[in-house]
Amino acid sequence: MTPEGSSPGSAGRCPLLAAEGLTKAYGATPALDGVEFAVHAGEVVAVMGPSGSGKSTLLHCLAGIVRPDTGTVRYGPHTLTALSDARRSALRRTDFGFVFQFGQLVPELTAVENVALPLRLNGARRREAERRAREWLERLEVESVHDRRPGEISGGQGQRIAVARALVTGPRVLFADEPTGALDSLNGERVLTLLTDAARESDAAVVLVTHEARVAAYSDREVVVRDGRVKDLTAGLR
Repeated sequence: MTPEGSSPGSAGRCPLLAAEGLTKAYGATPALDGVEFAVHAGEVVAVMGPSGSGKSTLLHCLAGIVRPDTGTVRYGPHTLTALSDARRSALRRTDFGFVFQFGQLVPELTAVENVALPLRLNGARRREAERRAREWLERLEVESVHDRRPGEISGGQGQRIAVARALVTGPRVLFADEPTGALDSLNGERVLTLLTDAARESDAAVVLVTHEARVAAYSDREVVVRDGRVKDLTAGLR
């Protein structure tokens, strides 16, 4: 038996990212109600639930984008909920990666420029940033469109470029919010395979928000958010 919020292979290890007693309300509506959550390095956890269940709010609290009303988020040695806005923003640039449903690529930039952007924002020189960006474009099988802008490529290609951008900085935690929601099943499966394989190879933790069982199937563990609370769906299988 492994601790609640852990996968069988993570027994005895400290989680890389953990939340304790999170609450968050918007007006009179509770989004999170005493949530406990943990993810380990190299682990992919799917956060499932219907629309409005609180799963995106949980992701935003875990990533330090939104402060919970009460509770604690710990990332490695950091108490994320105690850090200043500037320090949390810095961690999101260096330690966290993000993939969203619609990619959110910068339309004026080429594919290689989009992927290189996080490196450039962190002070890398253009040549080095674009060299590393090309490596990730090749790894994600979209190097052939490196000089095209988002309006000149397919949705599947755009989402692979967004994944490359999220991984180029070598994040320790990757947050993916409905990353294949705008793709057909074939492109969605390819993006998920590339995303999860690359994350596991780099020993990054992945928090994968989805409402689709076929997407959750790419994870090591599934939790469900309902009425602001989290239940580990694999707990009874251990």
